[in-house]
Amino acid sequence: MSKIAVTKGHSLSLEEVRHRLKDFESSLSKWGVKLLWKGDKAKIKGVGVSGDVSVSAKDVAITLKLGMLAKAAGVDATRLQGSIEKRLEEGLRSA
Repeated sequence: MSKIAVTKGHSLSLEEVRHRLKDFESSLSKWGVKLLWKGDKAKIKGVGVSGDVSVSAKDVAITLKLGMLAKAAGVDATRLQGSIEKRLEEGLRSA
């Protein structure tokens, strides 16, 4: 099982961060992955993947666990981590 952890700092309100994470959430839904929100935390659920998203006043932390099905499907943990980092950077960039 591979584990991915990405933390990105921000200077936005919690409401604005949650709003900007909608694009990230939408991109995950294309792969059948859902974010189940409860306050400022979400559980990531999908076939072959699980994890958490945590939004605080200073950063967003995403942790993913790739199971055997994700590995069998050819998911490259290093490339996926880079993609998540890029999407967070773009999404949380201050206007």
